[in-house]
Amino acid sequence: MPRWECAIEGDGKQYDTVEDLLVHQATEHERIECKVCGAVLPDGYFAIRHAFEEHTRAEYVRAYDASAAAVRRREQIKETIESTADIRSVVDRIENDG
Repeated sequence: MPRWECAIEGDGKQYDTVEDLLVHQATEHERIECKVCGAVLPDGYFAIRHAFEEHTRAEYVRAYDASAAAVRRREQIKETIESTADIRSVVDRIENDG
């Protein structure tokens, strides 16, 4: 089974489950500010999800000076995680630990 690796700032920590990775990203990394709307949120998957569910691709590209390839990569990451992870259990774990 492939391991899930945290790519935030070259962290490189690996986890057996995507849920463990998402909890790590949400609790052990600094929160970031969305350059489109100013919302403060966890980096990694949750930032990607926010960007593509709350804003248009055009807003994202302008705010982050992102290339089409960068947008496609993040959309692929979001799709892969959402097809694998139990996001509700991740949110429950984060809320219960906080």
